[in-house]
Amino acid sequence: MKTFFLSLIILTAFSTPALAQQKAIQKAVIKTPGLLADVCKTSIENFLVHEYGVSSVKADYRKHTVTVVWYTDRTNIINIKYALANMGYNADDVTAEPEAYKKLRHECKPAPLVSDSTKANL
Repeated sequence: MKTFFLSLIILTAFSTPALAQQKAIQKAVIKTPGLLADVCKTSIENFLVHEYGVSSVKADYRKHTVTVVWYTDRTNIINIKYALANMGYNADDVTAEPEAYKKLRHECKPAPLVSDSTKANL
């Protein structure tokens, strides 16, 4: 009986570290200029939280940023940025897909940049 309990204690001691291992996660803040209103925030959060490997999403339309936490063994920052681009939003250095941008709500489209020569004609 003593050997049984001793074996059980030893087995528990060696198996505990394996159970305590956590998956590697990473966090990034992505600049998203098209994040201009609450409706944009909601659509981005609802879309990205369903992307494979994404753990959490927090969009801030006042700062024009999206904070994403993901499991590194399932996805990476490039996939997340391209998911945003496929929604129609610029994501840091990844440009929005033109067809997806056209489908965005008016509130989520940043004003186009006006060049100095265009201003002179106004």
